[in-house]
Amino acid sequence: MASRPAHFDVLIIGAGPAGIAAACCASESGARVGLLDNNPQIGGQIWRGESQHPSHIEAREWLQKFASAKIEFLASTEVIDHLEPGRLVVQSVGMQSGDDVRELTYRNLILCTGARELFLPFPGWTLPNVMGAGGLQALVKSGLPIADKKVIVAGTGPLLLAVAAHLREHGAEVRLIAEQAPRHRLARFALSLAFERAKLAQAFAIRRQLSSVPYKTSCWPIRATGEGKLETVFLRTGAHTWQESCDYLACGFHLVPNTELAALIGCELRGGFVQVDDSQRTSIAGVFAAGELTGIGGVEASIGEGQIAGYAATDRSGSTASLLPQKQRLDHFASLLKRTFALRDELRSLPDSETLVCRCEDVKFARIRNHSSWRDSKLHTRCGMGPCQGRICGAATEFLLGWRADSVRPPVFAAPVQVLAIAGSSQSQPDLVSHEEFR
Repeated sequence: MASRPAHFDVLIIGAGPAGIAAACCASESGARVGLLDNNPQIGGQIWRGESQHPSHIEAREWLQKFASAKIEFLASTEVIDHLEPGRLVVQSVGMQSGDDVRELTYRNLILCTGARELFLPFPGWTLPNVMGAGGLQALVKSGLPIADKKVIVAGTGPLLLAVAAHLREHGAEVRLIAEQAPRHRLARFALSLAFERAKLAQAFAIRRQLSSVPYKTSCWPIRATGEGKLETVFLRTGAHTWQESCDYLACGFHLVPNTELAALIGCELRGGFVQVDDSQRTSIAGVFAAGELTGIGGVEASIGEGQIAGYAATDRSGSTASLLPQKQRLDHFASLLKRTFALRDELRSLPDSETLVCRCEDVKFARIRNHSSWRDSKLHTRCGMGPCQGRICGAATEFLLGWRADSVRPPVFAAPVQVLAIAGSSQSQPDLVSHEEFR
């Protein structure tokens, strides 16, 4: 029925910048290294498409390192359960049966599961063509035609500028960048970049590229309307509200770390992030974490943490000494980002009674706002019990109502019943898990 599980000295979950750096550094020791991702190519959201047409120098360098290293890449594969220390059950993305379920075992595990966008519900946010800022950027990278389309980019953080610049490069008419942070916070942030010359140069280059695009601070969308798809966005700045016609609204109100697998394994979380030491070790022996999972600090920070984790997981902590000063500097920058772009209290009043909060189960805000907790709301309204398992509405209600998820249970991702049966039986029959040889 099944072969023995594939075993790795170091298994890395997530093939974004942090995962690629971790895999490359771990492979230098001669260890058997596996890198798993639910996308067909490496790169993650940040370097999506770079493996085929590299356009960034940093991405090109790391992709070349990866290509020359001895690393086994498990493409289009996702973890659905952590059976016990050293044992994971994975499935192929998009599978319809239990015919492609495997067990992987490891000596050390590095979690580089990245982050997803935070969506804040407001009237009309479920209309077609209202989407995440990074989501629209990813679609354009994948071939979505955006030329001559009118786009509004809204939310908070440096990602808005990067997305707007990318969309404009592909011919979009970016009508407005709406940043919810106030101008005085942004001014302090700009002054702090005086000591970050590379970041300052990058910021100036992007801003020059967008010089003709209006950039409004203390501004955010309050409603979207349209017949069948987005046509108009209503925005607010101070006491003033107005409307803009557009084809796409790209919203990004921060990033939410993908901590589900880390929580399932038992890693300590604090402030929504996985806690690690200077060697990227979590509270669980043999488990490391790197990248946005430990704090939102940008690509440079993710790469640095990935390198440290890769070396530490192969017992070469001495190789991390030169990386620690940079890590401390980037940790400071991450703290600065968090303070600058903290969400304002007014955004908690975005949804009205009829606004859908849980899109999977069609749960409106009026049905959940009087409940006492995330668990109470789930039990009475099914909020968070749909296919996304609370990944969207859970983060939204945490901001809107102060709720926190009580627990994480398998499967980490949606899986057919056959898969769950196989995973369950594997706990008592450890050798009988996979339905095919590991490739």
